[in-house]
Amino acid sequence: MPVENIRKTARKYALQNAIQFNGSANPKAVAGKVIAAFKEENISPNLIYQISGSACLEVNKIPIEQQIAELEKLAPELLKKEKKERDFSLPELPDAEKGKVITRFPPEPNGYLHIGHAKAAIVDYEYAQMYNGKFILRFDDTNPENAQLEFYEAQKEDLQWLGIEWDEEYNTSDNLGKHYSLAQQLIEQGDAYVCYCPSDAIKEGRFHGKECKCRSRSPVEHVDSWKEMLSSSVDGVLRLKGDMACANTAMRDPTLFRIIEKPHPLHRDKYRVWPTYDFAGAVEDSLSGVTHPFRTKEYELRDECYFKLLELLKLRKPHLMEFSRLSIEGMPVSKRKIKPLIDQGLVSGYDDIRLPTLRGLKKRGILPEAIKQFVFSQGISKAESNVTFSLLEADNRKILDPIAKRFFFVEKPIKLVVENASTLEKSIRLHPTDEKLGSRTIKTGDTFFVPRIDMEKINVGDIFRLKDLYNVKVREKNNVVFAEYAGKELITGSAKIQWTTDNFIKMNVFVPGLLYQKGKYNSNSLEKVKGFAEEAVSRLKTGEIVQFERFGFVRIEKQNKTITGFFAHK
Repeated sequence: MPVENIRKTARKYALQNAIQFNGSANPKAVAGKVIAAFKEENISPNLIYQISGSACLEVNKIPIEQQIAELEKLAPELLKKEKKERDFSLPELPDAEKGKVITRFPPEPNGYLHIGHAKAAIVDYEYAQMYNGKFILRFDDTNPENAQLEFYEAQKEDLQWLGIEWDEEYNTSDNLGKHYSLAQQLIEQGDAYVCYCPSDAIKEGRFHGKECKCRSRSPVEHVDSWKEMLSSSVDGVLRLKGDMACANTAMRDPTLFRIIEKPHPLHRDKYRVWPTYDFAGAVEDSLSGVTHPFRTKEYELRDECYFKLLELLKLRKPHLMEFSRLSIEGMPVSKRKIKPLIDQGLVSGYDDIRLPTLRGLKKRGILPEAIKQFVFSQGISKAESNVTFSLLEADNRKILDPIAKRFFFVEKPIKLVVENASTLEKSIRLHPTDEKLGSRTIKTGDTFFVPRIDMEKINVGDIFRLKDLYNVKVREKNNVVFAEYAGKELITGSAKIQWTTDNFIKMNVFVPGLLYQKGKYNSNSLEKVKGFAEEAVSRLKTGEIVQFERFGFVRIEKQNKTITGFFAHK
């Protein structure tokens, strides 16, 4: 009989939906699944909505433990979450052969890595894995004014947290001898020259496409000037002889080497002449054997210079590729924007949970696997986009939801006294669907603490449920709420409220918001939520990520005897 079949189907989907959402099934969601199940039988949707609604009312009256037990008998396969795998695989590389692909990640050691770096590193690493190739970590440390010793190790730690391993590691600064030789080769060929013009004059000349007087000197003179630059205190820059009339201003005699007197973190005062990114990036990609270097679209105009240099030096040309920068709405995804926030004390440090640094994301409770899925979902196109952080949160939630233990946390607590309350030892599961995660036992008396915001919605005479415990009826509301025991049976439509006993732990949870709103710094971007957590939270370890029911996923941090929570997301 069709109606009976519909009832059975609605019952099992109501059970499944209730289990997924803490014991309360949603009629619309259930009806949608039932309609899909009977789409070939031309049954009235109104009938299905009616039967589904009734099924949800019945299912919501029974405890979640009973819901699970019943579904295990009716349709055990529905207890397993459907995993709809999306294809996040990277597109094939052009001119790539198995075992011959070499990629590299070239960070400048001048700060902690952020999610934009993560995108580049993950793409480079995954392509090397995809082709059974080689992945190089190269520190582009040719600017002593920015490079700092601490960041060599710090960036390696960030990459290891992401799950990235490298086959070779080296520093560009270690190869300056080779760079100097190649620079002299360019000079001797008449393809580069030493310029003594002031920086303003160089800028002016490039703007108007006008050659400077230094350019016309002979290669022999420029070789002598180059050697003076290297050995003495003579100032100057080495410029490529490009095309001062070129429409691409990046080709108007770009600077290849400049003098920086500041000591280098590794080489101290050994060198004073340092290659620019244009020179070092092209030369190192070629000499190290990189076949498919990636960089962000902002460097696209400099591609012509990249290949021109390799052509003049008769070096191998890699297959250079670009993708768009990663932009997240309301977040500073660049060191140029993050550093001023640190310097001005507007954030607590590079691990501030409002920042998209890998250390900030880790502290917040974002998992490396979620970052990887997020990067794959964005792809490697050159199309610019400004995504919302909620996309990363969604990937993180999918990973955490099946594995995170559940606990009660009461925000802005108010005291609740329940008359006629029995002294109980209540065992409550740590996860609604995974018994393997265990349970905790809570001893209850007649004193509880519940969220003030929930009590503001409850009137005298109303009945609500202390979640996973029993019902209470409100008798009086003042600075303390007085109520009386009102039975164990679930009452349809009654509120389910989190609670702690008087054996609680005080803790603060820091909740991040967007650092920027409408382009301006948001001074209210970090909220400190004070509350009481159930006593079992005190036994958690630093780094554990749990779900505070009806509050959100929170990463726990313990320091001395203080427990602090960092809010990841709902």
